[in-house]
Amino acid sequence: AVVQCLLEEQVDVMFGYPGGAIMPVYDALYDFREEMHHVLCRHEQGAIHAAQGYARATGRVGVCLATSGPGAANLITGIADAQIDSTPVVCITGQVASHLLGTDAFQETDVVGISMPVTKWNIQITSAEEIPAALSKAFFIARSGRPGPVLVDITKDAQFGKLDFSYERCELVRSYVPTPQPDMEKIKEAAELINQAKRPYVLMGQGVILAEAENEFRNFVEKAGPPTA
Repeated sequence: AVVQCLLEEQVDVMFGYPGGAIMPVYDALYDFREEMHHVLCRHEQGAIHAAQGYARATGRVGVCLATSGPGAANLITGIADAQIDSTPVVCITGQVASHLLGTDAFQETDVVGISMPVTKWNIQITSAEEIPAALSKAFFIARSGRPGPVLVDITKDAQFGKLDFSYERCELVRSYVPTPQPDMEKIKEAAELINQAKRPYVLMGQGVILAEAENEFRNFVEKAGPPTA
């Protein structure tokens, strides 16, 4: 189900490092060798940074896999980096079986709690039936609005579970507004500050590119005239 979801989202390249709690997904990957190219990294941190680089270079959502405990924890630096840099990444981590959650089981870490401050959204899946809807929502949130990282934690019993697979791409999440309306009063205040500044300097970031606002940005700097990088 996990691999089928990725194929539905047109994912054909992913990065990762295997481990016990994510092994059922890796076993499934073997049957999709023609459709999916997996890049075996030497460390989970390398996998998340590679997924970031892929996303930045292609404009697509980067995907990485890691196991539970130390494997998932090794993703955190890259996830935080993706959050700051507005890079769309979906991280899929294995987790101990659901009946072991909260028992300090071998390689159990609360990766949802750890990653919550540095992700756009995260979720823990404890049954196979939840996989399609959760991954569909994950990709929608990762790529929409200001892009960013999403983490999907899947318990091992959910990975072994059975379901009648069907996939529907997410196009709306209630209470999530990917493109908020700008506050024109705040924009006017910003314009006044720029006009009053004696030595303004403009530093353009990836946000202009993501918003496809190059023409508006060019008009602004040509009118205002500040040095720009």
